[in-house]
Amino acid sequence: MTKARLLRLSVVLISIFMILLIIVYWDNVGTAHFYLHTSFSRPHSPGIKTGEDWEALPDVDEFLAKLLSSSLKQNSSIPRKTEQLLIQGSTKPVGSNLEENVRGYDWSVHSDRNSLDQEKLQIERQRTLREFCANSSFTFPTKERSFDDIPNYELNHLIVDDRHGIIYCYVPKVACTNWKRVMIVLSESLLDQGVPYRNPLDIPREHVHNTSTHLTFNKFWRRYGKFSRHLMKIKLKKYTKFLFVRDPFVRLISAFRSKFELENEEFYQRFAIPMLKLYSNHTNLPTSVREAFRAGLKVSFTDFIQYLLDPRTEKMVPFNEHWRQIYRLCHPCQIDYDFIGKLETLDEDAAYLLQLLKVDRLLRFPPSYRNRTASSWEENWFANIPLAWRQQLYKLYEADFVLFGYPKPENLLKD
Repeated sequence: MTKARLLRLSVVLISIFMILLIIVYWDNVGTAHFYLHTSFSRPHSPGIKTGEDWEALPDVDEFLAKLLSSSLKQNSSIPRKTEQLLIQGSTKPVGSNLEENVRGYDWSVHSDRNSLDQEKLQIERQRTLREFCANSSFTFPTKERSFDDIPNYELNHLIVDDRHGIIYCYVPKVACTNWKRVMIVLSESLLDQGVPYRNPLDIPREHVHNTSTHLTFNKFWRRYGKFSRHLMKIKLKKYTKFLFVRDPFVRLISAFRSKFELENEEFYQRFAIPMLKLYSNHTNLPTSVREAFRAGLKVSFTDFIQYLLDPRTEKMVPFNEHWRQIYRLCHPCQIDYDFIGKLETLDEDAAYLLQLLKVDRLLRFPPSYRNRTASSWEENWFANIPLAWRQQLYKLYEADFVLFGYPKPENLLKD
């Protein structure tokens, strides 16, 4: 009788152990790198928490962290062959890379002084964010909720690279295409003729924005079930987390230009047709964007702003990610970001971040466009927008202005 009980107990324990192993190895990207340290985790790094500063993990989290760290020795470094391939760069001739040639970028080594300035800049950006998140007098929707209160679908902008211990929250219209390319190269989540991509610019745009390419927090539920939130919390504590932001009004102008001034069939069907009907009183609109453009039927910037301010918009469909507020995409008051980059200082910030992540010898950030939408254009774009609308629009995006240190555009908000 005793032997039978021992046998049953053994079977139960073995079953539990096998289930945990399946959970650990289910992620084919590699989920065991919870203790992979970057420069952010070193005690001397200013403004960054060390392991000793973290609060004790809940029992389940602690158990999972210990279990998953057991295979770190086997997977904690990039295979030497792969690393060499990444260092070699693109297989395509440099001269044939048109995108690279028509852009301007400074590949020179940044001085220690620049690094020091960047370090101070990061401290200031993080201080601003944390102070306003903690300021009870400054409120905005969803500010007070906890990380556990965030619905799964709102975590889809958090891309994870388990190979290097990095989490990136992408914000559309803030160089996110090229940052996604960087994440693909680092995580080796996409192959070209059986070999991982080595140069970000080699990755076709349609693959970059294919959701199946990236491991995001929202996908954890399909992989880990009820353990998902525990694993997220562990990775958020151990991994380096970064995002890039942009002046909110300039980002809106950029979104309008790319989605409504160019022929975009998807955005014409989903957004332009309703806007033209509601705000320009058009009926019997063409069925395709090409026909509409030929007939001179385009959404105006005024139509777009009216759409954003219309209370019916959010009730029917939540804001599209291209104009959704950054605080709703990346949850900066619930997630303690280690690095905050800005599009206005993209070249410097990108080079510094890759250096801090210790991946600057594996790749370079793709050169930036010279003709990015400039903040100096704001007055021209908003010239025909009524003052009351501009003030309402600022309130709609105020949290993004304040949290990320962008000055209030007083020139647009007063007569």
